[in-house]
Amino acid sequence: MQTVGLEDDITIRLSRDHEDLRLHCDVASLSTDQTNLVIRAAAAVLRRCERTLGMDIALTKRIPMGAGLGGGSSDAAATIIGLNRLLNLGWSAMEMAQVGQALGSDVPFFFFAPSAVVTGRGEHVSPVRMKGSRWIVLVNPGFSVETKWAYQELSSSRTYVPALSDQQAALDREHEISWEQIMQAAENDFETPVFAAHPDLRAIKRDLLTQGAEAALLSGSGATVFGVFRDEARAKHAHAYFQPRPRYKVFVVATASGPLIANS
Repeated sequence: MQTVGLEDDITIRLSRDHEDLRLHCDVASLSTDQTNLVIRAAAAVLRRCERTLGMDIALTKRIPMGAGLGGGSSDAAATIIGLNRLLNLGWSAMEMAQVGQALGSDVPFFFFAPSAVVTGRGEHVSPVRMKGSRWIVLVNPGFSVETKWAYQELSSSRTYVPALSDQQAALDREHEISWEQIMQAAENDFETPVFAAHPDLRAIKRDLLTQGAEAALLSGSGATVFGVFRDEARAKHAHAYFQPRPRYKVFVVATASGPLIANS
């Protein structure tokens, strides 16, 4: 798992006027009640430290929702990181990951970002150092793929789970990984059922490769497809190719080199 330079912003303020957890988001369609991962993360932190506090939380979204990009998971992790600092809790990355694990399988990774090998259900995170950097083109088709549906389709469409290749198995033993190793090991089992239901996504992958991507894959269970490029110029050329399509959200981003940032 690798972070890239596309980020949401979360601002947390303690309130003296109320004892509720209140969330405001600049995207009206996103639920801001107790089902939101940001609210759930804040509540989990307060339960663990046995405190009752009112908060006003503002979420500015840039990561498309339901896109397979870990936007909700990173927001949850950022909330835990922010409160750890704001409340002077002094929790380690491992302690924060324990809180995050109950919120979602992708959340623990973000406490060890920017790069890690993740196994199990997401609870086993081994940070690694990536040699070199790459530019990523994210192409979101303007619709989402429901994660639960994708897992059901994957489960029903295959009769066995294929063994990891030698290249994939080797990643779990490395502390330093090159992008060339990643390119050799890159695949996504979700592509078979998701591409069957959404042929447009297969076409996006094909076009990214045609535009010069070293590799292109469905991100998570979709619906975003990403291409990996050696340099910014090639990535921007691919971005220009997709940009005229009105439904698409297209981003050119560098692979991020640091952890989530908490500012006072």
